[in-house]
Amino acid sequence: MSCILVTGGAGFIGSAVCRLISSDDNHSVVVVDKLTYAGSTSSLEPVAGNANFTFIRDDIGNRPAMSNILQEHQPDVIMNLAAESHVDRSIDGPSEFINTNIVGTFSLLEASRDYFEQLPDDRKERFRFHHISTDEVFGQLPLEGGKFTEETAYAPSSPYSASKAASDHLVMAWHHTYGLPIVLSNCSNNYGPYHFPEKLIPLVILNAVHEKELPVYGTGANVRDWLYVDDHARALVEIALRGRTGQSYNVGGDAERTNLQVVEGICSILDRLKPRKGNKSYRDLITFVADRPGHDLRYAIDASKITGELGWRPLETFESGLEKTIDWYLENKSWWQPIRENNYRGQRLGSLEKV
Repeated sequence: MSCILVTGGAGFIGSAVCRLISSDDNHSVVVVDKLTYAGSTSSLEPVAGNANFTFIRDDIGNRPAMSNILQEHQPDVIMNLAAESHVDRSIDGPSEFINTNIVGTFSLLEASRDYFEQLPDDRKERFRFHHISTDEVFGQLPLEGGKFTEETAYAPSSPYSASKAASDHLVMAWHHTYGLPIVLSNCSNNYGPYHFPEKLIPLVILNAVHEKELPVYGTGANVRDWLYVDDHARALVEIALRGRTGQSYNVGGDAERTNLQVVEGICSILDRLKPRKGNKSYRDLITFVADRPGHDLRYAIDASKITGELGWRPLETFESGLEKTIDWYLENKSWWQPIRENNYRGQRLGSLEKV
């Protein structure tokens, strides 16, 4: 049995990866998460009782602790999903993004390098450090066309994307300078179950359920490529186990939609699954608000490399994944209600307005 250590494993994408790995008896999984506002052990409850699952509350920026964890659990693969990830929050408070995404990644790389160098040769051959990143490091695309490839130059626009771009460069530098066997992946916008409701899709679902306004930035014309989180989790495990060292892989859902189309799609599904009183449509709640500062116009991923090399492709269409996501939120009030009552009530973030 191989051991996979997942940092940020109590977060949205990290917990999906852990639920997937824990379903395979060939792997054990060790989760390290400091449980910030967006991390929750409740997202790991489906696998928490598995014999091949271990949870540790700690911070990737705590290098001595990470070194001890690596020595104790002897992972064959490290998947680094620990990150601050919301653009709006990075506008309001960039320091946490610098500390976790850049300094934290540096600390984890150094602990991993020390650990890797003491491994016997046969284990060095199968060791991988997989750093998970975002397509936002590439900046924006014109509405007229084009897609991000693994060769696209970095041009981050927000404090969040700049911090992720910096961490990507550190990971590649530790490979070229120190020989650490890394793989790197950049994904498009994820959505699905267990998503913290500050992000567009869960925010709109829960606002609609509570008969609140459905905010759309600007005119809603900004385009994103949407990827169902379980499809992404499958891709990440493939990259971690079979990706070529020193390589990056783009992961996308081939599902471009404007923000307005996404919100309208949610409304259409909710109109059918949970009709409003008085025969009203949820679309009546759509409200256009001031745009986000520095809002990138369009993202789109060319995922042909991972499809060609590793045989991965998304199983969900945007429509099927969105319906599954809405079903999950309607059926799992016990997961999101404490968040809406205590951690985040749906307020606007990242507007630069003084409150």
